[in-house]
Amino acid sequence: MGYMLYSLSFSFLVIATVLYLTRSRWLSSVPVPDYIYQRLPSSFAGDIENGFSSSDFDLSMNVAGGDSRAGLDQQGKREVQRIMRARRVGFDEARRMYTEQKFAKNNIGPDGRPRDPKFVSFS
Repeated sequence: MGYMLYSLSFSFLVIATVLYLTRSRWLSSVPVPDYIYQRLPSSFAGDIENGFSSSDFDLSMNVAGGDSRAGLDQQGKREVQRIMRARRVGFDEARRMYTEQKFAKNNIGPDGRPRDPKFVSFS
């Protein structure tokens, strides 16, 4: 009986250690309900506090100017936040990845040009 308990405890410790050490590989594929996390902010000031601003995407002028709009798009913020967590990148990189994904869905290349073979451009 003691041998079984020892074997079970040791096996559990080994499995838990392996899962802990490899969590960066499998943690992003575990579905986590949205209600566990706090609600996204609905103002530019809240967006700045939650890290949705950078030197390239500065929201402080909106706050300083007294902008009364609701802030950034909720769906876009949720997707950018998911990218930031899953790929462990900063706001600017996550925003770039999100924009490229939206471009790809709309048949637009990463450079901003349409991928339509019938597209004609005069420059």
